[in-house]
Amino acid sequence: MSVTATHIVLNEGWTVVTTPPGLCAVPSALPATLEKLPAPVPGTLAGALERANRFDRTAPANLEHLDAWYRLALDAAPGPAVLRFEGLATIAEVFLNGHKILDSESMFEHHDVPVVLTGQDELALCFRAIGPHLERKGPRARWRPRMMRSQGLRLLRTTALGFMPGWCPDVVAVGPWRPIRLLRQESAALADLRLVSTLAENGAGELSLAFTAADLTGEVVLHCAGHKTPAARNGDGRWRATLHCPGIEAWWPASHGTPALHDVTLTIDGRAYPLGRTGFRRVSIDRGADGRGFALRVNGEPIFCRGAVWTSADIVDLPGSRDAYAPFLKAAAEAGMNMIRIGGTMVYESAEFFALCDELGLMVWQDLMLANFDYPANDESLMIHVKTELTQLLCRHSASPSLVILCGGSEMHQQGAMLGLPERIWKTALTSEILPVLCADMAPHLPYVENSPSGGSQPFFVNEGVGHYYGVGAYLRQLEDARRAEVRFAAECLAFANVPDAATLAAHLPVPAVHDPRWKARVPRDASASWDFEDVRDHYAALLYGIDPARLRREDPDRYLAYARATTAEVMEASFAEWRRPGSTCHGALVWTLQDLLPGAGWGVIDATGRPKSAWYALKRAFRPLQVLLSDEGVNGLDVHVLNETGAARELVLELVCLRDGEQPVVSGKQALSLGPRGTASFPATDLFGAFFDTTYAYRFGPPSHDVTVARLLDATTGALLADAFHFPLGRPKALHRARIDLTLNRLDENRWALDIVTDRFAQSLSIASDGWIGDDDGFHLVPGAAKRILLSATSASPGLPAGRLSSLDGQTSLNF
Repeated sequence: MSVTATHIVLNEGWTVVTTPPGLCAVPSALPATLEKLPAPVPGTLAGALERANRFDRTAPANLEHLDAWYRLALDAAPGPAVLRFEGLATIAEVFLNGHKILDSESMFEHHDVPVVLTGQDELALCFRAIGPHLERKGPRARWRPRMMRSQGLRLLRTTALGFMPGWCPDVVAVGPWRPIRLLRQESAALADLRLVSTLAENGAGELSLAFTAADLTGEVVLHCAGHKTPAARNGDGRWRATLHCPGIEAWWPASHGTPALHDVTLTIDGRAYPLGRTGFRRVSIDRGADGRGFALRVNGEPIFCRGAVWTSADIVDLPGSRDAYAPFLKAAAEAGMNMIRIGGTMVYESAEFFALCDELGLMVWQDLMLANFDYPANDESLMIHVKTELTQLLCRHSASPSLVILCGGSEMHQQGAMLGLPERIWKTALTSEILPVLCADMAPHLPYVENSPSGGSQPFFVNEGVGHYYGVGAYLRQLEDARRAEVRFAAECLAFANVPDAATLAAHLPVPAVHDPRWKARVPRDASASWDFEDVRDHYAALLYGIDPARLRREDPDRYLAYARATTAEVMEASFAEWRRPGSTCHGALVWTLQDLLPGAGWGVIDATGRPKSAWYALKRAFRPLQVLLSDEGVNGLDVHVLNETGAARELVLELVCLRDGEQPVVSGKQALSLGPRGTASFPATDLFGAFFDTTYAYRFGPPSHDVTVARLLDATTGALLADAFHFPLGRPKALHRARIDLTLNRLDENRWALDIVTDRFAQSLSIASDGWIGDDDGFHLVPGAAKRILLSATSASPGLPAGRLSSLDGQTSLNF
């Protein structure tokens, strides 16, 4: 980082041509007859071709056997300058006026190259075909992951995106995917600048600054939150400062408080240079009384981490801009998520990603870009690249309070262990010796996790350490397995083929939801498996609703999709209700994945266009900081749990009612609650009734008396509904009723309307479809007599008046508005 230089982003005027691999060694050898295409920079070759209608992301052409030449005529004054390349994918050569000035072998490293410009300069970048490099032989691998289509990836520092058939299109990263800048020096250059912010146990913030600078004169002062301290040059030649900020407002994940940020400024000889914003927080891992747990503590408070695994804002462009990130990260925050994991099969995201997470109160679990392979730790060149990218990563983001966990990669331990290899082989020196030392040296304030998953007697066991939990999901276990498995922390879980809403399907995948090849091409599957994740979802649709998914799909595709959307929503809500229950062994779970790479029934809870799916709405309900949960304890009855994760005490009212035929109260109760900050309360449902009642229908004394139990958590002052929960003692099908529903549409402002809904009978999984409008809830249950207001927000500039349709899962209730 250099704060005393002006810079120009070189993002306009680029062209690209492609040639067979190795055809031209230097730019002057390029034939003049080659067709030049405009090229977005930052961007990729696939992006340039797509804009010229030469590339289809749904059926991508092979780009692995092409050289791509990017060229730009520099419009810059003569003199010394620095060319900064923030990311070149992947085997790249850079030429200035025909002379090579840089070789790059990693898409994850940035480079500063000093140059002297003439005033009439040409910059040329050659991205060599990656195919021949993938065929290169290296040290013998002790295992080979089936999910990757090329074993040569383990020797290259490039993303696995594009190389994972079954869920990721074969879009290979080629090109200047991160910005290229031209820097001019104004005065003394500050290099290798690094900020680290922490929070002491006494509530004081501590901000550490370090940088190098030659010939720096004048007073250098670090400022933050009304405090300041001078910087001084140490014996090692580096300038350093440590600023103490007593009583600083701490940064919290949004689920538990305010993500407070503070401006940081460096003054040099009285001139101010903004260094951005930071937040102060303290992060640690609590292993629990038995030493087998994994609970994140922030500022001393235990945090139930919930969120999803990030994929990409766009699989073709791999963008790093705020505008590209914002729709997905804001949707994550709106759903009540407090953690995003960047997995080892993806890419390192830009500073804009972390800045948004800082603001939104989203914690970031950062894997290093290492996944599945047996990486040769004795390959000196490879290890230099890994160490360089880690160093640069921490220099870029160490002041971001959202960065809370560093992890040595994804599923490397698991791959070896699942093949039956002993621990001495799959537990590599890279993750257990080399990387932890580097992380401890550069980021001692951040917890380090060897691998995801890891920690148990087998790395994929979930009852110790960090797990990837697919018991409920791919392994087709009963919903009760979410408790039985004793999950401690699921860094991945609950992967389903989540169906998008009708608007997305109509616009981007207008094919029948049957076994149409175009539909199935968007459904994720594990490589070489005889099943896909739609089969997994259908298994749970049959389990929850007693339907025959295959037959329903043939006979009534629309109703089949309604059940599909409801199924994944219900499974996710039920699983998180179990994991968030006080007394649960689980302290966090991240859904696989946040967003899709292509429109369709992918793993994402948000589709590739940015629209939420039914699962997103379910998670929004499941992640409420003020929450009520119901847990079936068998012959011990139904337990009620109330959570207050916020930092303020709350006066609450809890209501509980059991309904027969979805309308007749059989038994009910009400209780006032005073719940302190971070407080919980748990008690049997019968405590509210004052006498025994078979809420779970465990004793079966005669015919069942009710088909649904409803818990409602209200604000004691305003009476506003804060959360609700439902239990189906006879199963969900027995609580499907034909209801009479009244709708009222009210205008709130130019771009927002309210749809008020009242039902005379319990209505299950109500869904709203409206072109040009989107609701703040969907797939929700509604109890008789209690009005629910859905806020409709415009999705376009001129949406017109809201119009749409409300339908229930029973297929008999459908209303226009």
